[in-house]
Amino acid sequence: MKVSCLQENLNRGLGIVSHAVAARTTLPITQNVLLSTDQGGLRLSATNLEIAMSVWIGAQVEEEGSLTVPARLLNDFVSSLPADRVDLDSTGGAARGAPARREGSGGRVIHIKCARVETRINGTDADEFPPIPQVQGGVVVKFDPQVLRTTIGQVAIAAATEDSRPVLTGVKVELEGDRFTFAAADGFRLAVRTGLLKEPCGEPVQFILPAKTLAEVNRLLPDASRGGEPVELLVAPNKSQVLFRFAAGGAGHGQVELVSQLIQGAFPNYKQLIPEAKQTRATVRVADFQRTVRTASIFARDGGGLVRIHVLPGSPGVLRAVARAEELGETVSELDAKVEGPEAKIAFSSRYLSEVLQVLGTDEVYLDVTTPSSPGVFRPVAAAGQNGADSLVYTHVIMPMFVQW
Repeated sequence: MKVSCLQENLNRGLGIVSHAVAARTTLPITQNVLLSTDQGGLRLSATNLEIAMSVWIGAQVEEEGSLTVPARLLNDFVSSLPADRVDLDSTGGAARGAPARREGSGGRVIHIKCARVETRINGTDADEFPPIPQVQGGVVVKFDPQVLRTTIGQVAIAAATEDSRPVLTGVKVELEGDRFTFAAADGFRLAVRTGLLKEPCGEPVQFILPAKTLAEVNRLLPDASRGGEPVELLVAPNKSQVLFRFAAGGAGHGQVELVSQLIQGAFPNYKQLIPEAKQTRATVRVADFQRTVRTASIFARDGGGLVRIHVLPGSPGVLRAVARAEELGETVSELDAKVEGPEAKIAFSSRYLSEVLQVLGTDEVYLDVTTPSSPGVFRPVAAAGQNGADSLVYTHVIMPMFVQW
């Protein structure tokens, strides 16, 4: 293999695929990155056997080929190079002043030259690298990148982080017609987001995506805003894998592909977890609510993370947040609210409150309460000029904490 590319593009590409490199593994080759010529450019690939990631960067190809090299070493080295042309050569010939490769060191050697820097890195033949999965056929859908980013941010926070129930570490995805629904639940809260696809899908399909995969997609999407090109999602016919494909931002970049295994199992019927009725609804400004919760959290962290919410009707109504720590004291904060229904009390985890308020994306939020022992429901209020139904595209349910009032 003999190629040339810009240091900026190579460094950026390595930064993208580095998150798919295995950190701790019984298969050392997965700690390498695969370099190969493909589609007239340079392809960088990495896999930890759960996800596989590839990125194409613009390069001048003089000789086709491929090999793998230690990912961390190459990433650190390339990031230290000056912003100049980088020449990669694995066809033979030692770097100037470099000693000959030790007999028996095994594998291949890549020689790298950039400006006045020359080096040699021992690699491994590409045939030893796990094959990068290919997803072909099946259902293909397209997302608006900003809609997908918002959806992931609103839903993935509710996925479980412990593996005791693997299906809860994933996000249920439902695709039908021109609509999508993402849902996640960890046993304490539930987040559901519905939205529109860029194009209708061919057939209805459901599957469970690891929340970690969506976190990686979300990390990369800010770089995928080139002209607002849509994000493609391909679902394998046997529903064992999915592939995300989108444009890589920046000149000299082609596209990014991320392949992930799907979680097998039965996801809970999340629709049954959303209360159908409410007794009291409080409408409050999100910024005011965030500030109130932030103040209460100072005491809540020494009081079991508990924030008591007391909704009082009136003109205007009041939402009162109380947090106390037995040995330190307590704090009481009030904010104006539009209250429909009778007085209501409920207690939440301060962390769950903070997280949902951060991802709402609107100026106002509905808080629906039935009883102190029933789940509380948060829904964003549609902005002026939007269809009222838009306020229902996101629903966040939080189980209450039981306290003595």
